[in-house]
Amino acid sequence: MQSLTESIQERYTTEATDVCNNLSCGSNIDYLNLQPGQWVLDLGCGAGRETLEVAKRVGQNGMAIGLDITSKMLTVAQASAREADIQNTRFVVGAIEKLPFADNSFDVVISNCVINHALDKSQVYREIFRVLKNGGKFVVSDAVSKEPLPDHIKNDPAQWAACFGGALTEQEYLGSIAEGGFSNTDILNKREYFKNGYEFASLTISAEKP
Repeated sequence: MQSLTESIQERYTTEATDVCNNLSCGSNIDYLNLQPGQWVLDLGCGAGRETLEVAKRVGQNGMAIGLDITSKMLTVAQASAREADIQNTRFVVGAIEKLPFADNSFDVVISNCVINHALDKSQVYREIFRVLKNGGKFVVSDAVSKEPLPDHIKNDPAQWAACFGGALTEQEYLGSIAEGGFSNTDILNKREYFKNGYEFASLTISAEKP
């Protein structure tokens, strides 16, 4: 019998890809003062739009790496990089709960509406903490629910894959970041909205690794 994690991944990589492809919880790049030569990781990069923009800003001595569990989307991203002749970028298939990168590899980690898909969000933030250099930072945009979602939503893989069922409350989400090792988390932007009859907020959050 499939686990909830396996079911979520299967649905996300097939039927839900188009649903989430154009969903944006917020702009990460607008909050970053990217510098030439920096290494940046984009978690759940999808078609690579933000990854490629980052690559332009960090220059040829920098690197923008996009990671996604969906190889179909990475094929699109790679084609876009070739078309734009952007060479300082790489796209990798992988899970955000177990990043295939060495410790202290990146100056910046970004992610847009992806971490809500993970069952163990604290594990994702532990991995972000691990791969960031000392003094590195993350800027993440993600959805949180105003109230805890009912069990029939939280246990439905289709709702998780559709950028809905995996949302924690704001307090729970910030707790996951703290459990990952980060302190002094800043909420850079907050936008409230309704989805499927429930109250949500889109947060853009930042913190640094000491």
